[in-house]
Amino acid sequence: MSNNIRILWADDEIDLLKPHVLFLEQKGYKVVTVKSGNEAIEELGNHLYDIVFLDENMPGLSGLETLAAIHSKDTALPVVMITKSEEEHIMDSAIGAKIQDYLIKPVNPMQILHCVKRLTENRKLTSAKTSSDYLQSFRDISMQTLNASTAEDWIQIYQQLTLWDMKLSENEDANVQEIFYSQKAEANLQFCKFVAKNYTDWVNGSDPDKPLMSHTILKERIFSVINSKRPTFLIVFDNLRYDQWKAIQPAINEYFRTQKDELFYSILPTSTQYARNALFAGLMPSEIERKYPQWWVGETDEGNKNDFEHLLLDENLKRFGINIKHSYSKVLNVDFAKKANENLVNTTRTPLNVVVYNFVDMLSHAQTDSGLVRELAENELSYRSVIQTWFEHSQVREMLKVLAEKRARVFITTDHGSIRIQNPIKIVGDKETNTNLRYKVGRNLSYSSKDVFTVSNPLDIFLPKDNVTSKYVFAFGDNFFAYPNNFNQYANYYRNTFQHGGISMEEMLIPFITLSPK
Repeated sequence: MSNNIRILWADDEIDLLKPHVLFLEQKGYKVVTVKSGNEAIEELGNHLYDIVFLDENMPGLSGLETLAAIHSKDTALPVVMITKSEEEHIMDSAIGAKIQDYLIKPVNPMQILHCVKRLTENRKLTSAKTSSDYLQSFRDISMQTLNASTAEDWIQIYQQLTLWDMKLSENEDANVQEIFYSQKAEANLQFCKFVAKNYTDWVNGSDPDKPLMSHTILKERIFSVINSKRPTFLIVFDNLRYDQWKAIQPAINEYFRTQKDELFYSILPTSTQYARNALFAGLMPSEIERKYPQWWVGETDEGNKNDFEHLLLDENLKRFGINIKHSYSKVLNVDFAKKANENLVNTTRTPLNVVVYNFVDMLSHAQTDSGLVRELAENELSYRSVIQTWFEHSQVREMLKVLAEKRARVFITTDHGSIRIQNPIKIVGDKETNTNLRYKVGRNLSYSSKDVFTVSNPLDIFLPKDNVTSKYVFAFGDNFFAYPNNFNQYANYYRNTFQHGGISMEEMLIPFITLSPK
């Protein structure tokens, strides 16, 4: 690779650096030297270069002035500042102008070589190292998957897989990527079988190793810390996966330390109607329907399925004897977000404040329905990137900045995740069957029982039972349900979209984050 790298070196004393230039040329680099900032700008106008070494103290245009001229034409070109001065203001100015490195004279040839390699071959070297590290971890992850016997085992496996997914997603080695995705798919299948085997015992409380779940997380993590001396904020991002949390974490860490980064289990179905209502109510769906029938909207009923979350939260607090002032806001667009931020002065005097952001879920639906959005978020890497970009320019980031200044206690969580679906499964149902791609509920369902979790009596897992013969069917992994009519057209339309409602690590294992202001 080094034979293709072109270096421009600007220094009024370049003749004294001839040994350095010869050293780089012996390593296979093409080096062109100039003696002033003006000559450097002219050379860059005539030829393409991969990296520029720039002396800070040159007659005529200074290094900083030359840097500004270079960046006015090409902000992506790596520039390394070299200077005799160690004055702090010069370093600050250079770093503020976004140089890639800063070297103090006298420099030795190995310093220069390492700098060139880091800036021009970093991606290749990092890719090779990442591939090597993953292949060394492959056997350990496979053994952990084979021996996983508890809900906590699967949390640890998924955390490892998520970190490798993020590291390998930009990897240049397609073969290693293929190995990873095969391993992840196999792990997901084993996870689905584990959930199908244990889920009923978890929600019935008969398994002593039952995990934290949607309907228990507030009681276990929020209610015990609420007090009138310090405001508590619970921020709920609808449909946020663990990898997406890791993507926005660096921006949040500008204002907060991540005190605790943990995962809990979404209930089934992993959809907003069920999981988020359970989150706020502290109850399973059938319990909500029985206790508060006026606030439960069934699968076939008209109306928004989550209009009564604030009332369910009120009742949840009362049930545990928590009589404190609290607020609830649902942010559906920028105007809602601005209004929520304007109310911060009031809410920071309120012991408990809940804010629900729907952007990530809206992006998921847009990714399904819009060809343009599907192109922007066609895979996990680009999906994370869109969410990261949104967050970095969002009102919620501004809100977090203020909350850090106010020393507020902040928690971030979600109701469920999503998975990129790949494999269609044929299913037949009557006209009353729901439309979700990842789970079906109905009376006369016909399907292959392979790679699905069937619940013949919904009440066994605390789900509403609309009819005597109604049952729920949940898709495993990246499968999705499709009707035989126009099967191929339907399958091709939805394949590679991000959906939720079924069983997968991405949908069920979701973040609960405890933040501490810096």
